[in-house]
Amino acid sequence: MEEALLRAAAAPTRELFVEELKKVSYIAAPMVVVTVSQSLSRVASMMMVGHLGELPLSGAAVATSFANVTGLSILFGMASALETLCGQAFGAKQYEKIGAYTYASIVCLLFVCLPISLVWIFMDKLLILMGQDSSISIEAGKYAVWLIPALFPYAILQSLIRYLQTQSLIFPMLWSSVAALAFHVPVCWALVFKAGFGAAGAAFTIGLSYSFNVVLLVVYIKYSSNCKSTNYASFSKDIVPSLREFSCFAVPSTVMVCLEWWTCEIVVLLSGFLPNPQLETSVLSICLLVASLHYFIPYSIGAAASTRVSNELGAGCPERARATVWAANTLSITEAILACTILLSCRSFLGYAFSYEKEVVDYMGAITPFLCLLIAMDCIQAVLSGVARGSGWQHVGAYVNLGAYYVVGLPTALVLGFVLHLRGTGLWVGLNMGSIVQSILLSVVTCSTNWTKQATIARQRLFDGAGSADLRKELA
Repeated sequence: MEEALLRAAAAPTRELFVEELKKVSYIAAPMVVVTVSQSLSRVASMMMVGHLGELPLSGAAVATSFANVTGLSILFGMASALETLCGQAFGAKQYEKIGAYTYASIVCLLFVCLPISLVWIFMDKLLILMGQDSSISIEAGKYAVWLIPALFPYAILQSLIRYLQTQSLIFPMLWSSVAALAFHVPVCWALVFKAGFGAAGAAFTIGLSYSFNVVLLVVYIKYSSNCKSTNYASFSKDIVPSLREFSCFAVPSTVMVCLEWWTCEIVVLLSGFLPNPQLETSVLSICLLVASLHYFIPYSIGAAASTRVSNELGAGCPERARATVWAANTLSITEAILACTILLSCRSFLGYAFSYEKEVVDYMGAITPFLCLLIAMDCIQAVLSGVARGSGWQHVGAYVNLGAYYVVGLPTALVLGFVLHLRGTGLWVGLNMGSIVQSILLSVVTCSTNWTKQATIARQRLFDGAGSADLRKELA
């Protein structure tokens, strides 16, 4: 065991490290633009709704938060299974499996959209049942109904993104995402203000921009020579057998993503029960906004790590997979140091970017060091989560996130925030504790990984048809 840990921790050769650093950077840099562009479509709709009044904005904000928890996070997590399946199949040159897995993902995700749609239809009643203000709940319900058409193209889009990402075809995603954002802004403005649809128009435009993005990617995949060998699959012969294998990875992938995603929403919800809830909620929301905006960078590095690790494991090159882990972590930690240095330098006036209230600005200055700690931990865990997705041990990541956030993080937040009366700072420290524990556990798992065994398992599954149950038994 000690030998395995030493071998896992041993640094790769300088040449191999530099080569993987270049490959990770090549994928990560455009992925930042892709993720930011897709997120900005929802932000642009929210900004335009904000000009309609306080009630429509409150309703849209609540609906968006509820939609993230009950729908988008689930679809995002399920699609992450393709990072294992398609990535390893591409590395092993099993190109026909890539198309089969992608179509299986689309079928599964579209099926899951149906019960999610039903939940969103009754969002207003559910929010009122949860004790939310009735007028805001009704407004949120209207917004959610018009957001339902966005679910189905979002499901397809997430599958196509993983299909292209695992083949390192990043620039088609970049241009389509930027084009979709450029399409979204004027159409949203026209529907909200000129056509008079208001908040409903803002929600509906999100679905239109997702659909436009999907159309652009489908056209590229259909006519590009880069996708000729990977975009065909027979439904009965290839897709149906792939549904079960996809599901075995999709379930732990979803749990892994949702457990982390939901924690942030819970912390903001808890801040509303503190004394002076308006101040506490405002500051924590600003902190989460800053952390979320920064998270696009480590997430993109993690996506690059996932692609490179899965490709190399599928190709039977464990040393290159290990070198990718080193390269991605080096890149992410360097970026974390830069980001934290900038934030700490601006801590005294950072709050003015969001509010002119001196109370908010001072509170932001006091909590900024804890914000930097979360950002630093995000840079570690985002990359290691990407490694987990590329390696295929999402079930381990799910247990890690469960323990880190729901055994350590949230209980600590409750004790510090409400029992010891540290209020919002206590809640944020609890969130930090969860992220620290998550990063430590993922680091231990990654350092103890036998990359040769992982490569053997990946190729056995691809070439010998080893079932997912056998794979997960070996991984355990």
